[in-house]
Amino acid sequence: MFLEATWKRNSKLIEASIDFHHQGYISPNTYVVDLDTVKQNATILAREAKKQDIELFFMTKQLGRNPLVAKTIVEAGIEKAVAVDPWEAITLYNHGIPIGHVGHLVQIPKCMVHSILTLHPDYITVFSYENARIISDIALEVGRRQKVFLRIADLDNFIYDGQKGGFTNQQLLREIDELIQLEGIEIAGLTSFPCLLIKEDEVEPTPNVQSMLKAKELLKRKGFSNIEMNMPSATSTDTLPLLKELGATQGEPGHAFTGSTPLHAAKDLPECPAMVYVSEVSHVYDRHSYVFGGGFYPRSRVEHALLGTNINNVKEVEAIENNPSNIDYYGTLNTNKARVGDTVIYAFRTQAFVTNAQLAIVKNLNSKPELIGIYDAMGNQIR
Repeated sequence: MFLEATWKRNSKLIEASIDFHHQGYISPNTYVVDLDTVKQNATILAREAKKQDIELFFMTKQLGRNPLVAKTIVEAGIEKAVAVDPWEAITLYNHGIPIGHVGHLVQIPKCMVHSILTLHPDYITVFSYENARIISDIALEVGRRQKVFLRIADLDNFIYDGQKGGFTNQQLLREIDELIQLEGIEIAGLTSFPCLLIKEDEVEPTPNVQSMLKAKELLKRKGFSNIEMNMPSATSTDTLPLLKELGATQGEPGHAFTGSTPLHAAKDLPECPAMVYVSEVSHVYDRHSYVFGGGFYPRSRVEHALLGTNINNVKEVEAIENNPSNIDYYGTLNTNKARVGDTVIYAFRTQAFVTNAQLAIVKNLNSKPELIGIYDAMGNQIR
């Protein structure tokens, strides 16, 4: 999906990845991340967000919760992270990363609420009155009043399977007075997901945004002011002005740090591609070449790969996407001309934290490429 853009805008990353693989420094099933480009992308995002007066929390799940990358983003001016789940919040906090937002896509299990509150997150999202009451009760026990977001999810909203939940506006109307009475929480704002969708090279707001605006009016009638409007999904320099126009006060970039939102495949945006996936030919069978897997992602939309032994002899070959119902022990190339041991380079949309891939962090690609660490997909350093 991003192979052409990466070749055009960051061929040094491809070259270094091939070289490190052939030297034996990285194994197949490794995402290689260009740390300098991530920092450049984060700096650009921070500057545009300041211009639009939108607060950013950075997402690291697609980068395997990597602490080196997270610290680099903080240095670039985006100071706090959003955690996709409570386990990610703990991982990031243990690496010294302040937590801005947790609980949005994955609610906090009751047995973990106390632990999460000790991380001092700015905001916790709740899907229901019951979730809010649990957080309130435990917050009072630890002497804290926790700011929360209410996740808005009207029945006609766009919500991905496996992510459903939240307050409908009718439900919120019925329960708002009870929520207000919970002494251990402060209703600080609203959120939903996704708030933007990208279709080819166009960005459209989802119905979720209108539902959030409707809920905001209800809160205002109840005396709330300065309501945060957290609108994640597809946050980039290209979409920040639209988010501002829609009423967002917060965004949550993730793929923009590696130049891998769908828009980046269609346009030359300020954020530059910063991540590739490295594999190696395992065997040739029945007119196809098979490469080591483990890091493929069902929604990657992979179409092509580069095959070769160095930057001067790589050639583009067709890649066949795996059936998502099967384990990705191997990836498939539509060629029988590969040689066992050849390097294979992909550039596709991924979520590293749901794979068993490794992440290799590199820098100084324009001068003397340096491999500075190898991590697993949960953010633990391997070497």
